[in-house]
Amino acid sequence: MFIYLVQHADAKKEEIDPARPLSEKGRQDIKKIASYVSQLNIKVYKIFHSLKLRARQTAEILSENLKPIKGISEIDGLAPLDDPNIWAERLKDIPDDIVLVGHLPHLGKLSSLLLCGNADKNVVSFKMAGIVCLKKDDTGAWFLQWMLTPEIVAE
Repeated sequence: MFIYLVQHADAKKEEIDPARPLSEKGRQDIKKIASYVSQLNIKVYKIFHSLKLRARQTAEILSENLKPIKGISEIDGLAPLDDPNIWAERLKDIPDDIVLVGHLPHLGKLSSLLLCGNADKNVVSFKMAGIVCLKKDDTGAWFLQWMLTPEIVAE
């Protein structure tokens, strides 16, 4: 099983728009990433995103390129301060490859919990619109497979 952890793309400042939709830079970054990843022959069952607008917009752009079998869904447990154990437990019952679009510090804590059993270790440095691919082996152990950020993808 693969899980793709995505920090939402750059959003407008709260003073400009309290709903915090994606900025133009954010849209460009996630479109670039989504286009690149669509060429990697990744099969995604579903994309889950937090309740925040910037995460939904990021998920929608990813969905246009990755074409997940079961589409996208808004779901709880992916907010910035949510307990990473919520998704660590849910992942035990999900056999399919999925994408989680969320926020920091939650994604950092979830990846640390999965990779080393301690949510406070901070082992992955997430970037906005970046994707972190983790793989679960047959024993249930998680491993970092790759990470992709907008800065390393060619235009």
